[in-house]
Amino acid sequence: MRFGLRRLGKAVVVVTCWHAERRWAMTATAVSELSMEPPSLLVCVNRSASMFEPLMAGANFCVNILHADQLAISQACSGAVKGEARFREGRWDSGACGTPYLRDAQASFLCDHETHMEYGTHAIVIGAVREVYTHGDADPLIYLDGRYTRAKG
Repeated sequence: MRFGLRRLGKAVVVVTCWHAERRWAMTATAVSELSMEPPSLLVCVNRSASMFEPLMAGANFCVNILHADQLAISQACSGAVKGEARFREGRWDSGACGTPYLRDAQASFLCDHETHMEYGTHAIVIGAVREVYTHGDADPLIYLDGRYTRAKG
């Protein structure tokens, strides 16, 4: 299955949250719109991810769609760098409830944690979208066949 899914290009996002008096971040591609009414997104998070526990505890979160020139942010949040150091790259701000968001992301969706369910190696987290910020032209960072690339227009 893994080799087949590598053929499905996905926008790269960084999911962030505020929990236990600190910021959390992880790179993800398993993110999707769920409904326009009510506006909602879903995020799939591996049980082994550092953000698994904060999200299972009900932390509100933000989905930040990365621009093609934000590869360094994706790499920082994908495992090699830990904790607060993941926020050294990029221009970060906080929403009304403290949830961090990337100011110059393609789009940032601040979400209230609605519910989650665990399945296999992952959990599916559903968020109600409360705020949306957009920035610049649409030129997302894409992950395809094990490599980063950009959308070709």
